[in-house]
Amino acid sequence: MRPKSPCEIRKRRFPQTAYFFHSDMGGWRGYWSAPGDEGESDQRKFYDFTREFLRESARERAKEMYVFALVVLTAAWPVGYMVVTVVKLLLKGHPLD
Repeated sequence: MRPKSPCEIRKRRFPQTAYFFHSDMGGWRGYWSAPGDEGESDQRKFYDFTREFLRESARERAKEMYVFALVVLTAAWPVGYMVVTVVKLLLKGHPLD
């Protein structure tokens, strides 16, 4: 534990910050992988996986849209039928009493 400076002993307004933090870049080599390197094949595999996932999700979304449209049409059919029936009744001239 480091000793506290006189500035830190006073009432703090802000949280204490460690200014000596150093982020390690790990094994980064400073350049992109060469075309024949293993990194490209991993990157290509990930790209192919992502593309296939997006295709599959688009297919699933299309299926869900068709089912949703069927449900909406099924729910709207009785309402439309009722409107047509009321219009026919009013056109016959029968009173609503």
